[in-house]
Parts: sequence; C-alpha cells; structure tokens
Amino acid sequence: MGGRTCTQFPGSAVKIELLFWEGCPSYPEARGLLDEALAEHGIDAEVEMREVFTDEEAEELRFPGSPTIRIDGRDVDPRGAEARPALTCRIYHLADGRVSPIPSREQIEEALSR
Repeated sequence: MGGRTCTQFPGSAVKIELLFWEGCPSYPEARGLLDEALAEHGIDAEVEMREVFTDEEAEELRFPGSPTIRIDGRDVDPRGAEARPALTCRIYHLADGRVSPIPSREQIEEALSR
C-alpha cells in the first residue's frame, strides 16, 4: 500500500490530530495503533493530541466522538465523521461489518496514503 515517504520537504509535512474525550478509554489504544502505522510507513510527524472538554467545543470542532484521528484535516473514517458532534465514545465500522471503538489499521493507512 502506498504511503508518504519518510522524506519531508519544508512546508509539506503531514498534519496529524488525535482528538479525544477523557471519559472514553479507547484513545490510548488508537494512539498506539497510529504510532505503529506512522513508524511502519517511515512518517516522522508529530501527533497533536487535543482533548475535547465540552459539548460546545465538540460542536465547534465537529467532533463525532473519541477517539477521532484526522490526517491533514480529513477524518480517517469519513462516514463516521458525519455523526452528530458529542462528548461520547466513537464507533468505527470495520470492512467486515463489525464495529470497533478504534479505527482499523487499514483505515489509518488509507488516510495516510491520500
């Protein structure tokens, strides 16, 4: 699967955000999966961890639940990004039809290759 190379040019660095709500226990696992995918693809990028504290902030950030991973502003699960903003744990729909509290490795890798 194609991805960004480890060569980063000035002004072309990838922006990665992990938005989370402290009340959801899944965000550390999502961070670990994200870090593994970045390392495997040779992407040396800082992950901005952003805690969401209020419903108003969730609305402002279009936060569909915790954890939310965005690569260059795009959600790794565009379908899930359409959920109503709220301080809640997020549900990810996997390719095999199951649901998960974190995105799949494939969803993260696909987002990194866009």
